[in-house]
Amino acid sequence: MISIRRATPEDAATVHGLLRELAGHQDQAWAVTVGVPGLRPLLSRPEVTYLIAERDGRAVGYVSWLERAGFWSGEDYLHLDDLYVTGAERGHGVGERLMRAVADAAAGRVIRWEVAETNEAAQRFYKRIGATLVSKKIGRWQPG
Repeated sequence: MISIRRATPEDAATVHGLLRELAGHQDQAWAVTVGVPGLRPLLSRPEVTYLIAERDGRAVGYVSWLERAGFWSGEDYLHLDDLYVTGAERGHGVGERLMRAVADAAAGRVIRWEVAETNEAAQRFYKRIGATLVSKKIGRWQPG
């Protein structure tokens, strides 16, 4: 049976392991520069939510998001950071359960996220649950 709960700072090691697993799955392991000590304060911030899906006490997926203000609408929205389900659990409803938990938390607010153009499986999943996908280029800049 799958249970979903909010991660706490005490879950930082589990969160770190899941982040590294997702990054490895996306061939971006190099991008995870935060360690367990750095995750603890993030997990205690009120605008950050990280839900862990567990089967028999073992983490099998997660979804994370930030609450943000939309200047065009004047309303807050949820910005989905990551949705990840471990390989063995994919196709068994865990991702949909996590997204339904986000929808419950959104309480009618818009949920936004990015998905890689090459991640066709994720795009099919999001369309299946009723999401609209809009093409957009993502800018990234880290001034030195």
